[in-house]
Amino acid sequence: MARILAVDDSAAMRQMVGITLTGAGHDVQQAADGAEALELAERQRFDLVITDVNMPKMDGITLVRELRSRASYRYIPLLVLTTEATLERKQQGKAAGATGWLVKPFNPERLLATIAKVLG
Repeated sequence: MARILAVDDSAAMRQMVGITLTGAGHDVQQAADGAEALELAERQRFDLVITDVNMPKMDGITLVRELRSRASYRYIPLLVLTTEATLERKQQGKAAGATGWLVKPFNPERLLATIAKVLG
């Protein structure tokens, strides 16, 4: 079981991701944007962060960059789950430090397989 932070401005998407992950035995916390996620991540340590890209206050790529700048998140898997599928956006995510990139709508089995892979 991992402690996972799911970040998305869509309440419905947070709920779907949350149901998928808690159903697999993970402990899930949620944030509605990157700024809220960063506050949560500074108060407690997560084993994995899953973030959308397009959000108010702080986008997901900035969140990934901010988390990577902190020693406690330097080696934590950071997955991007978004509708963005262009090579340019994926390269921006990779440059910021994203571990992986998944495109919405997500397949629950594929999401869980990816999580299992990045958590080792």
